[in-house]
Amino acid sequence: MKTVLPDRQQSLVQWVSQATGINTFGVKVRLRGNDLHILCEGTECPQRWRTLSDLLQALQQTNLDTLTSSEQTSIYQVFVYGRRKGEQRPKWCHRVYLNQVDKHLEQVEQALLADSEKSKQSAGALIVSNESLARQGNPEAIARFLSETLSTLGVSVQAKIKPYKSKNSQSEENRLWIFCQSSYSPDASLLAEPIAQKLRYLKLSGYQDAVIVSQVSGETAPDWLLRVDLTPAEVMLKEWARWGDIQAIARLLTEVLSGLKVAVQVSLKESTLHIFCTPAFDPLGTAPIPDKAVCLEAIVPQLEAIAPQGILAATIYGQKAGDTKPTWIDWLALPATNHPAFATSPLDLANTGDEPAIIFLLERLLNPDLDWRLLTGGVRVLLLNRNDLLHILCDAPVCPPRQQVASKITQFIRHLKIPGIMGVRVYGRRAGNKEPFWHYGVDLGHRQRLVPEATPEFAATSKYVDDLIPSETSEPILRPDLTTEEVQSFVTEVARDWIATASATAKKLLLKSQLFTESHQLAEQNPDNQGLKIALVWGTLGLLLTLQTDWVLGRIIAQTKPMSKVASVLPSSSEQKASLTSGKTENEKTSFFTSTSKRKSSANQSSVFNASEFTQGDDPPTNNLAAAPLKEKATATAILLAARSQMPSFNVRQLDEQLALYKQRLARTGTPPDVLIIGSSRALRGVDPAALSKALATEGYPNIDVFNFGINGATAQVVDFVIRHVLEPSELPKIIVWADGARAFNGGREDITFKSIAASAGYKQAIQKAPTTASNTDSPENQEGSKEENVKEEKQEISAYQAVNDSLNQALASLSGSYANRDQIKSLLQKQLLIFGQDQTVTSQKQQTDGTSNEITSQQAVDFDGFLALSIRFNPARYYQKYSRVTGNYDNDYKSFQVQGQQDAAFQEVLQFTQARKISLVFVNMPLTADYLDPVRKGYEQEFQQYMLVQATNPNFIYRDLSQRWPKANDYFSDPSHLNRFGAYEVSKKLANDPMIPWPVK
Repeated sequence: MKTVLPDRQQSLVQWVSQATGINTFGVKVRLRGNDLHILCEGTECPQRWRTLSDLLQALQQTNLDTLTSSEQTSIYQVFVYGRRKGEQRPKWCHRVYLNQVDKHLEQVEQALLADSEKSKQSAGALIVSNESLARQGNPEAIARFLSETLSTLGVSVQAKIKPYKSKNSQSEENRLWIFCQSSYSPDASLLAEPIAQKLRYLKLSGYQDAVIVSQVSGETAPDWLLRVDLTPAEVMLKEWARWGDIQAIARLLTEVLSGLKVAVQVSLKESTLHIFCTPAFDPLGTAPIPDKAVCLEAIVPQLEAIAPQGILAATIYGQKAGDTKPTWIDWLALPATNHPAFATSPLDLANTGDEPAIIFLLERLLNPDLDWRLLTGGVRVLLLNRNDLLHILCDAPVCPPRQQVASKITQFIRHLKIPGIMGVRVYGRRAGNKEPFWHYGVDLGHRQRLVPEATPEFAATSKYVDDLIPSETSEPILRPDLTTEEVQSFVTEVARDWIATASATAKKLLLKSQLFTESHQLAEQNPDNQGLKIALVWGTLGLLLTLQTDWVLGRIIAQTKPMSKVASVLPSSSEQKASLTSGKTENEKTSFFTSTSKRKSSANQSSVFNASEFTQGDDPPTNNLAAAPLKEKATATAILLAARSQMPSFNVRQLDEQLALYKQRLARTGTPPDVLIIGSSRALRGVDPAALSKALATEGYPNIDVFNFGINGATAQVVDFVIRHVLEPSELPKIIVWADGARAFNGGREDITFKSIAASAGYKQAIQKAPTTASNTDSPENQEGSKEENVKEEKQEISAYQAVNDSLNQALASLSGSYANRDQIKSLLQKQLLIFGQDQTVTSQKQQTDGTSNEITSQQAVDFDGFLALSIRFNPARYYQKYSRVTGNYDNDYKSFQVQGQQDAAFQEVLQFTQARKISLVFVNMPLTADYLDPVRKGYEQEFQQYMLVQATNPNFIYRDLSQRWPKANDYFSDPSHLNRFGAYEVSKKLANDPMIPWPVK
């Protein structure tokens, strides 16, 4: 099978063929990361040095980056292979550093000369390794050095140096940035430790740390960030040696004495350090004993400079390895003898609550392998003492496992018995992340948890994070140590008191009305007479109120001019314009308050790290997410339209209201919309008609009318019912965009929404509509005859009770002043109710200062396009404080998951119906978050995608998969499985730009 190469590879193949003279069929190229691999083959294996000579001369005159696409990162190395056709492995391989082409060419020319003279002399050109150049701090050389490892993983590397100013110092410092780009999203744990080891191995000077940014090719936002501590190993050793760590002291002394061929062993007994000096290499036992004066001259200055904490003296021995008695001994007093501050041991300091001592002991506990800490930076500990809680954060290039870290720390703190500390909270995260990955807490004693002030809602770690990471707001947060059970018990007590107070108040009001008495109260002598008096009083008041109301309504109607029949409840064009303007103003107000609350942190947005050297987070800034302007809500209009509709209800309020809005749109425009969006709540919230219409206009499809017919809980059966039975053939669009996912096709679960619809009167009428329509094609005489028969049947059904009721109504109507004008009163009240509903909607929008409150109070407030615009942004830490996390195993939407069954049958009906009517059907598998896609749901999603790919072979049907488009872009979602209006805007743009969708042309 012939393979078509991408354009970039075709150009590279042609260039190699022209440079070497090898036919293009004998040249193969591959780009992996920053490496270019070139395979040259022929009937005979190409000559190594001649091929390299031609290729290197061409490299001197060509910039390879011009032969690749603009998205491809720079090429640092070229690997050239040669082999005979048909062989599996190449006969030779040569690596070329593109920054040293001249030296490579000199080496090749000397090799060609040596071959001609049949000489065995080696080439004289010296190729400098990328490691040597990288140690000098050159960012390009650092990138080349890292690419030697990462290119095998398909990851390309770029390095940059950016200055930054820390809040703790006024001087600017340099920060090293490493940008990793790949066609996939590599796990941070895969790259974290190799990159950290490579960077620390270079022993770079002038950098405190480095930031690793991983990004998928084509994406604008980084996938994840990683912070690598570049503190030199010598500094780390001296820091631990200062606290009296034996291994660190031994390492430092070994480095000093290694030039003297002396080995050192160190031990600590009580407060005295014992140092044994032996020959470094003495296999035969003939090496001389280390000289005392030379050893002391090297050891004494080091120990005095270190001044180890809690070590008062040092005893130094000189002997041969294996001897039981030393040849010489010397004793040395250390600075702790003369300075009491150095005399206290780290453990004693930690018992008093000294934070630096606690940090050292914890880091030593969590980094038992000193070599591993020096290679990668190890586990870093940050401490915060707040009230009676000790918060401890552990971070490392790879997040420390909770099982290995939490128990060690809590046992150690419990052993210390720090005064005033009644609890420990431990957190773990990856270096470079803003929020911890996990948290763990233990109380060391009984603590007074509740405070009289009302505590706001916050995540389990929000207090700690707000203290260590500067927050965007300065709102006070009280007592983060409260557990869920304590908060629940506190709320229960308050609620119990409130209920008791409310019950007593209601009881007093009922007793004052004289209609109720207390159960234990003694009965009066004449209860019948007392009850009769009360009934007469209240009956008289009711009759007077009725007469007065009738008189007032009659006066109002008499003074009001006859009103013309209201043809439409939609606002006029001027009102629509005003509503759009108010929507825009509301959006601007929201932006103003948002920017005001974040003014403090805006000055430091250019820096990834904050004052405490914690990074700001993995996600990009989300202050300016794009979205279509908010439109006027149609809730009040939809309710009135549904109430006035002649069609019976479907037992699903949203279906009734969406249908009423759709019918009103048809009455206003006279034609159905060009595009109809349908599906469940994922369609209702996930595709913005206004954004889609605007994006289509920019693509050359102007004036496309779009309506969103999304219904909460809609399955394939519901969609089939709406398209084939609810909508008339003349009301169908040119293209249907079905936006949903796998759970709408689950035939194994109970379809509650469709069952509710099937039990309604509207469903029965819609199902009978088709045969009724067919019978209506008969002659007019038959139709009139049937109408007369129906009238006769209805008259026969009138009962005697109804006759009496009608006669009483007529008698009372003759006495009433408003009964004759009841239609005008009804129209007036409906109009006032509509105006009141619109005013309430506009008022609630004006009062909104952030998206949260408005979303809670108007969750079903669709606009006149049927779209539900939500501004809430999904925050897992806050969301799962309010709602429990439900895994796929316990999700009823995926219960007994199977795509075959009643939902599949409904889908096949939709396919046949749209094909017969030549309506294009597009199914969009809507985006989901990574939190939602656990392994169980992922398996179901894969099964559903295979099912859809099979169905995509049908004509007039197109399947587009966006389910994993933005798995980590939580700001595009309102909850784990539903988009907000920002995500809907992006989906609408994506659909408009899709060349596979046959959008209608006007």
